[in-house]
Amino acid sequence: MADQTTMQNPKTQYPEEVQRGEGTKVPYPGITSEMREKPDHGEKSYKGLGRLKDKRAIITGGDSGIGRAVALAFAREGADIMISCYEEEEKDALETAQLVKDAGRKCIIVPGDIRHEDRCKGLAERCVRELGGIDILVNNAAYQMEQQNFIDITTEQFDRTMKTNMYAMFWLTKYAVPHMAPGSTIINTSSVEAFRPDPFLLDYAMTKAAIVNFTKSLGQSLIDKGIRVNSVAPGPVWTPFVPATMSEGNVAGFGKAMTPMGRPAQPAELAPPFVFLASQESSYITAETLAVTGGMLIT
Repeated sequence: MADQTTMQNPKTQYPEEVQRGEGTKVPYPGITSEMREKPDHGEKSYKGLGRLKDKRAIITGGDSGIGRAVALAFAREGADIMISCYEEEEKDALETAQLVKDAGRKCIIVPGDIRHEDRCKGLAERCVRELGGIDILVNNAAYQMEQQNFIDITTEQFDRTMKTNMYAMFWLTKYAVPHMAPGSTIINTSSVEAFRPDPFLLDYAMTKAAIVNFTKSLGQSLIDKGIRVNSVAPGPVWTPFVPATMSEGNVAGFGKAMTPMGRPAQPAELAPPFVFLASQESSYITAETLAVTGGMLIT
C-alpha cells in the first residue's frame, strides 16, 4: 500500500483489485461504507509536519473522497476543520470528523444544501464564530450525473450542476473573503474535464472549465489583499462519486484505459497538492491550476 516515504512504482503501488475499480453501482449520493472497494484517504499513511498549525479551514464536500483526504491531511498538519456536506452524507461526515478529532483538532459538521446563498453565508459566519476565523477555503463540493445523450440532461439536472459547482463556490468565496487575512488561501477543485471534456458529463465539464477561469480571475483580483487562489484539477479518482453517478460499464475499470498510470488516483494522492497550496511553501503561486491526472495531458 502507498505511503509518503517508501519509493515505489506509482503504477503498481495499489493492489490490482483496488486499481481496477468495480462495476457495482451504489445509490446516489454515494456512501463510502457501501463501496465494495474502499478508497484510501491516507488513514494509515499520511504524516503531518505542522505546515498548517492552528489554521482554520472550510472544506465543502468534506465528508468523503477527496474532501475527506484533504480534511484528514489538514488536521494532521495542525488545522481545525469545518465540513460542509449534504444531509444524506452526514454518516460519511461523522467518520471524517472522527479522523480529524483523532489528530487532535476540532471538527464542525454543517449539513445542508449549498445551492442556497444563505447557506453559504451561514457557513462563513459560523466558521468565524466557532473556529475564530477563516484561513483556508476549499471549494470542493460538486455534483455530476452521467448522461449518454446531452438531450437527456434535464433543466433540473443542469440547474443543480451549475448551482452546486459554480454558484456555491462564488457565494462561499464572496462571504469568506472579508474574514480572511493576508496569507490566507483559497483552493478550488477543478478537473481534467475542464480540458478534456467527456461528452457524457457535458454539464459537469462546463462547470469545471468555469472554475479554472474563476481561479485565474480571482487569483489576480485578491492578491492585493494578500490572499492566494489556486485550483487542483484531478483526473479519475476512486471515490463514492464514481459508482453513484456513472454507468456500470464506465465504473468497471474506471481510470485504467484513460491514464498512462493505468489506474485511478486514490483520494490520499490528492491531499498533498492541497496541503502544498494551502501552506506557505507555495507562497509565490496564485491563479494557477495544478493537474493531478496520472499523466493525462492538459493544455
